[in-house]
Amino acid sequence: MDQPRRIAVLGGAGGIGRALVARLLAGGTRVTVLDMPASLDRHPVPAGVVAIPVDLADDASVAAGFDQLEVECPALDGFVNLAGFMSPRQPLTEVPAAILDEVWAANLRGAVLAATRVLPLLVAGQSASMVQVSSGLAQHVRPGFGPYAMAKAGLIALTKTLALEAAPRVRVNAVCPGAVDTAFLRGGTGRSDEGQSGGGTGPALDMAAYVAAIPLARLAQPEDVVGPILFLLSADSAYLTGQCLWINGGAYMP
Repeated sequence: MDQPRRIAVLGGAGGIGRALVARLLAGGTRVTVLDMPASLDRHPVPAGVVAIPVDLADDASVAAGFDQLEVECPALDGFVNLAGFMSPRQPLTEVPAAILDEVWAANLRGAVLAATRVLPLLVAGQSASMVQVSSGLAQHVRPGFGPYAMAKAGLIALTKTLALEAAPRVRVNAVCPGAVDTAFLRGGTGRSDEGQSGGGTGPALDMAAYVAAIPLARLAQPEDVVGPILFLLSADSAYLTGQCLWINGGAYMP
């Protein structure tokens, strides 16, 4: 009998993460979720899923979390990095250095640490795939999102670097969504009140103006991002590596 696939989801307690975990479980996948303690407290993982607390901005937390992951899953078939957060929207000239450090640490530096720690576990797996979740802002830059856009552009460079260095054993790709209707628009599951209708610690977004500029005429839902991630994790994308899938309803076509 074939063994179930083993996939770790970093940021699996967030809005997209929960939808992804549900789809993976429905397909018989063995799932491990890594996320901030506050996120795991707010959204406990489903039965049978191992939860590992980790804060990408804290090196000691990253080391401890991935040490535990290695014990739980010495070999992985897939890894998805959904972790990240935005600072309040403001011109780059007004962003304090401490905010730059915080955004870059959680969105890029922590992603590099996580990717390099998980890579040996993927090498030990079979037909392994890593999926980084970047952002449309990485290339379709908009005013006020500078620190986050720069970090997510770096995540694309990380994806392409690892695609070359980990080949042929591990495929590494990215998805780059536009705005998705989750708590992330208000700062992130572990950093904001998901019950808020907007604002919070994250950047303000004029939803009506945003949707009006989208050819498909609606805001993305978590499942719109989950489908492409599942594709990149599957054998259907076996000849894809180093690629970025832009998920934005046609609002940006690179």
